[in-house]
Amino acid sequence: MTQSQAVKYWLKSAEQNIKVAEDNFKLKHYDWCLFLWQLALEKTIKAIISSQGKTPPAVHNLNYLCRYAKIKVDKETELKLKEISSFNLEARYDDYKFNFYKKAKKEFSIKWVNISREINLWLKKNI
Repeated sequence: MTQSQAVKYWLKSAEQNIKVAEDNFKLKHYDWCLFLWQLALEKTIKAIISSQGKTPPAVHNLNYLCRYAKIKVDKETELKLKEISSFNLEARYDDYKFNFYKKAKKEFSIKWVNISREINLWLKKNI
């Protein structure tokens, strides 16, 4: 896969995750909505890393990925990325998933979807 193809792959995959996240929000599946937003941001950062000619590491921590991509992140955004990274539920234990499910109510989700949208737009400026 060429560098250009890798960037397109990550961005297309991120956009698909965003679409499914929005669908999940409408269905009131807020936990899955936020999980998919985390994946979308992760993939956008991986597109940036690919645009630099590097292979993205197989990690989900958004702050780590930003450091790897040499994206300058202010303290406020770093805290937001830390919280969003916690939305990645793929390998979590059931008790963590259940606690996150209880936390991911409509108001909480609206806040973090909006933050995720802003961060996504900001990240895309780095490509």
